[in-house]
Amino acid sequence: MNNVTILDATYDSVWMRDYFANSVYADEVGELFLVDWIYNRPRPEDDASPQYVADYLGIDMYCTTDTPYDLMNTGGNYMTDGFGKAFASELILDENNGTATGWGPMHPDQSETEIDEIFSMYMGIDEYIKMDILPYDGIHHIDMHMKLLDEETLLVGEYPDGISDGPQINANIEYVLSNFQSKWGTNFKVHRIPMPPSTSGNWPSTPWPNTASYRTYTNSVFINKTVLVPTYREEYDTTAMRIYNELLPGYTIVPIDCDNQPDNIISASGALHCITHSVGVNDPLLISHQPLTDTYDDFNPYTVSAYMNHNQGVESAFMYWKTSLTGAYNEVSMSNVGTNTWEANIPAQPIGTRIYYYVHGIAADGKELSRPMPAPNAYWSFDVLTTINVNEVDIASFKPAFPNPAGAITCIPVVMLSSAKGSMTLEDVTGRVVMDIYNGQFPMGESKYFFDASTLSSGAYLIRLQTGNTSVSQRIMVN
Repeated sequence: MNNVTILDATYDSVWMRDYFANSVYADEVGELFLVDWIYNRPRPEDDASPQYVADYLGIDMYCTTDTPYDLMNTGGNYMTDGFGKAFASELILDENNGTATGWGPMHPDQSETEIDEIFSMYMGIDEYIKMDILPYDGIHHIDMHMKLLDEETLLVGEYPDGISDGPQINANIEYVLSNFQSKWGTNFKVHRIPMPPSTSGNWPSTPWPNTASYRTYTNSVFINKTVLVPTYREEYDTTAMRIYNELLPGYTIVPIDCDNQPDNIISASGALHCITHSVGVNDPLLISHQPLTDTYDDFNPYTVSAYMNHNQGVESAFMYWKTSLTGAYNEVSMSNVGTNTWEANIPAQPIGTRIYYYVHGIAADGKELSRPMPAPNAYWSFDVLTTINVNEVDIASFKPAFPNPAGAITCIPVVMLSSAKGSMTLEDVTGRVVMDIYNGQFPMGESKYFFDASTLSSGAYLIRLQTGNTSVSQRIMVN
């Protein structure tokens, strides 16, 4: 408690994430200020409390309370990659549609275009991704089933097939993957984490209030080098903690029980992310890097490129790499190649090698930062893989297309052992091509392709993928 300052302020509830203000920087790494929305609950002390923090820290706060920029929102239904891209459920549309709130005042009356403009003006958001509301999550906040781990990685809750909100979550993620890309221009990486049931084995269902509390592991919170994770029962917590440790090596993962009496917070439809919020640091040193992926190249060096920005400039940068967790890191100076981008090379390594690395920047005023933040205890890693002779094996394979039978937008997962040009078509029972689904470069690894079955006649069809002399196919029914 020697490191904690408690502000004596009045409030109505514990849901700090929802009613507190959000940190925004001018010119990416310039002046820090706070932006506060209209809170979507009749809790006036909560709605006013961010001003206490702003006053204490001496930070300017801007509020979306007056027309034409009045906007209602909650922090649990807002996530951003820090580079102008944000996620929300369509609750943001419902609570700004000009209708009655049910407790007296009216919702702000903003079209989706006007909402997007307000987020651009106040929050610097230029791409606002909105997903369908989940039918069994009564609060409709995305932090109950999703979390951004970094600029391109989504941690998403997973139910057993066909259970509770599982189908809608899956559809929402497929919508994101098929329509949006990360700041790097690549598909988002998605990792799944189980949504645990109640002690009776039930999952959330109708009517709301749910037959089971909305237990979730994605309602976690980063505090610099530490992640606080809600926990419920050991039989499920063990898997969740393993997933967090595997995805965030070097971070301190701290379990916090949210399910046992007398402190069963999850029964109130929230967990750790819901009751906490953070204020960004003054004078930020921003470092962003897209981690290197596995490679078959054992001849050319591996270029590590990182974006670094500071309001006084970045003085120097270093990249550290090694091939054994027990070994010492090799230090390599990074070169400034322009546009705040710094680069360095890792020498080519033999097949079968796993490489661990991190980057470190030093600002002109002496401020230092590593990414991942807990480095050298944390790191990124990639493998140099064994070369595959594509003449001896099929380089392409399908995972089952879904839904099957199909009636509308249908997803086709494809797994490639190496990148190759090819085509994907849909054939009827006579072998006639009725649709060209894709023609071009298929990337190595798993990717997804889509077609609209609503225009097709009912019956059996064949999806065919052709790459060079290799052809693979799978059957699909259309309703």
